[in-house]
Amino acid sequence: MERFYQQRLDWRACDDEALDRAGARCADVTVPLNYGEPQGRTITVAISRVPAADPAHRRGVLLSNPGGPGGSGLDLTVWLGDKVLAPDVRDSYDLIGMDPRGIGRSTPVSCGWPIGSPLQSAGPDLLSFGESVATAADLAARCIATQGDQVSYITTRNTARDMDVIRAALGEERINYFGLSYGTYLGSVFTQMFPERVERVVLDSAVDPERYHVAMIQDMGAPNEAAFDAWAAWAADRDDQYHFGTTGSAVRATITDLIGRSARRPIRIGGDAVSVHVLPMLVFDGIVDARKYPVLADELRQITDAANGLPVQPGKELKRALDDYLHPAPDAPESGPAQAMILCGDAPAPRDPSWYWRNIEASRATEPMFGAFANNLTPCAFWLPPVEAPTAVHNSVPALILQATGDPRTAYRDGVGLHRAMTGSRLITMPDVVTHGVSPKSSCARRIVDDYFRDGTLPGDDVTCPAG
Repeated sequence: MERFYQQRLDWRACDDEALDRAGARCADVTVPLNYGEPQGRTITVAISRVPAADPAHRRGVLLSNPGGPGGSGLDLTVWLGDKVLAPDVRDSYDLIGMDPRGIGRSTPVSCGWPIGSPLQSAGPDLLSFGESVATAADLAARCIATQGDQVSYITTRNTARDMDVIRAALGEERINYFGLSYGTYLGSVFTQMFPERVERVVLDSAVDPERYHVAMIQDMGAPNEAAFDAWAAWAADRDDQYHFGTTGSAVRATITDLIGRSARRPIRIGGDAVSVHVLPMLVFDGIVDARKYPVLADELRQITDAANGLPVQPGKELKRALDDYLHPAPDAPESGPAQAMILCGDAPAPRDPSWYWRNIEASRATEPMFGAFANNLTPCAFWLPPVEAPTAVHNSVPALILQATGDPRTAYRDGVGLHRAMTGSRLITMPDVVTHGVSPKSSCARRIVDDYFRDGTLPGDDVTCPAG
């Protein structure tokens, strides 16, 4: 492994407007595909570095990950510097972005999928569920056939090992880390595997490692129903604009009816057919944050008009959303297969489709809109068995965990679970807000994050921070 830990990095321009404007340079880090066979095939991991602007007070390197899994993090450094960190904190660290293995500018994976995402709703009945089963089986078969041994090694544990190689290649004894969403799971796994190599860790919108990954997705059902109700109340107040209903319950009934119509016949809009497998996912994407509410309302108005036979061309936002689900760009890195490889390679999933169907049916009474997504099967039901067991996280590494009680992506219970697993952590709770990602939305939370990154001091106890 010495050749990996002692490699010299060739820094160059990033060829990215935001990164170049921030003064970043980029490099490729060579790592083993399979750490069990370090003399075998190698791949590269793309990283970016924005050097500390105040070298006299430099505190080290700060790695980051935006989540997904499957998200490109090369430019997360810019977001951190602009939206989260105070200027003196930002200027005291080398900010390191990373495209994890298989993602973005790193050695890519490509399975030739005909659709963009492995996540879909199962629909209302066994016929539509059978379509989901067939799709998931096809996506898994394509990856296994095209990617060979690589399919088993695009995993969180290997990405954590890559981070340790990056640490050494940067000449650092320890790293600091900021993870968002799935990035909190990656961060917690790194602290478990390399506790002596980590210094300060902030985990925003956390995943409970005990519930990763099938239960984690199941946990999304209830908070997304609540998030939809919040959007429905917002839309009801604007019925003169969107015409979905004047009460939250009326709006829910209108959108539920629209989804039912998509189950009977996919809704044609532009050149696309919006099916019952996709429409709930468009809603899912739009309720994550109040800033997206108008976008979702516009999209659903367009789809409703198309369902009513009006000549509608999708707007820019809807076209982009449909492309993400239905039309993977042929020349762009595929995030969907990378997401599947990580989830499926990290932990086994039940293989019997009837197990999922029973859970879907049981969820319908309390999760009528999202239970058929949160309990649906994915390509993991047809994947190769994981090469390694899931990581059991239990350590006393100091960390800040930030969680919103209304988080529709990583449920509040998941943040509590990670706090329980990392006994040296402090939990920062933002109550009564439907959002994913606490740090940009709470000045109270940002102050605590800044103080921690300044001097390593955690609050004496858990803290509640309001939004704003």
